[in-house]
Amino acid sequence: MKAFSYEKAGDAAEAAARATQVDGAKFIAGGTNLLDLMKHEIETPMHLIDVNGTGLDSIERTGDGGLRIGALVSNTALAADQRIRRDYPVLTRALVAGASGQLRNKASTAGNLLQRTRCPYFFDPAMPCNKREPGAGCAALHKGAVTRQLGVVGTSDHCIATHPSDMAVAMRVLDAVVESLDADGNERIIPLADFHKLPGDTPHIESALAPGEIITAVTLPPPAGGRQAYQKVRDRASYAFALVSVALILQEDGTGRVAMGGVAPKPWRMDEADAELPNGASAVAAKLFDEARPTPENAFKITLAERTLAAMLAKD
Repeated sequence: MKAFSYEKAGDAAEAAARATQVDGAKFIAGGTNLLDLMKHEIETPMHLIDVNGTGLDSIERTGDGGLRIGALVSNTALAADQRIRRDYPVLTRALVAGASGQLRNKASTAGNLLQRTRCPYFFDPAMPCNKREPGAGCAALHKGAVTRQLGVVGTSDHCIATHPSDMAVAMRVLDAVVESLDADGNERIIPLADFHKLPGDTPHIESALAPGEIITAVTLPPPAGGRQAYQKVRDRASYAFALVSVALILQEDGTGRVAMGGVAPKPWRMDEADAELPNGASAVAAKLFDEARPTPENAFKITLAERTLAAMLAKD
């Protein structure tokens, strides 16, 4: 790990301002992703700004009956909150499916959204990766690459990595929005649908945040009701990232919403696919994966996603 300097920020405005004043600065909260990346020298920040003292750790009702979740609310606290368990159960189920209890105790809401891919080539500095070094190439697209865990849709000729978050998939099906603050004190509201970026020819640009911009909260709209479920399919029973995950909200009339993880560089949801829910899993999958570009090694994910959704729809 390379040497770095460190400071604590008193509030979000101070943190955002300092991030633009100090070259090579990064925010740190739980550190469950960033510290690992620093150990591998994939991330080499020269300065860390500790945001744990900024007070962004509460969950509050909004005026319209939704919930505003502070950026620093831990995954454990969020999953256990009675309002989340009652009104947004898909989110609790997604959170407890992720990582381990120890990591959920430290991982923050904002950090979870901003975690970087677990693509093995991204984590290997000896291999070319356009996320680490723009223009270097993508080792995952080379002949003979191991791509079982990687993306089948929303990918590009420059990157086929997936976003690893379980929480983000549930928040996407709930139509969450991200609140942020920049160094000049400007606040923004970013729909989660627009927050994570597809790789295109700039896979190193992973979110809509500008340099120094900090997440202050994630807001959930009023409860959607219906039957809510989250199913994660993985190679082992715990502490593994999804091959495919499905977040589902299903109303009594058969309408609803579906978002998928483990298949794309961002939580994958389409309005056209939601509209097909009354017609069954095959119709939904046909829309979701209409422009899929799987590799021979991960093409099974499309069938797995369809069958996982079908099993969820078949439950009473």
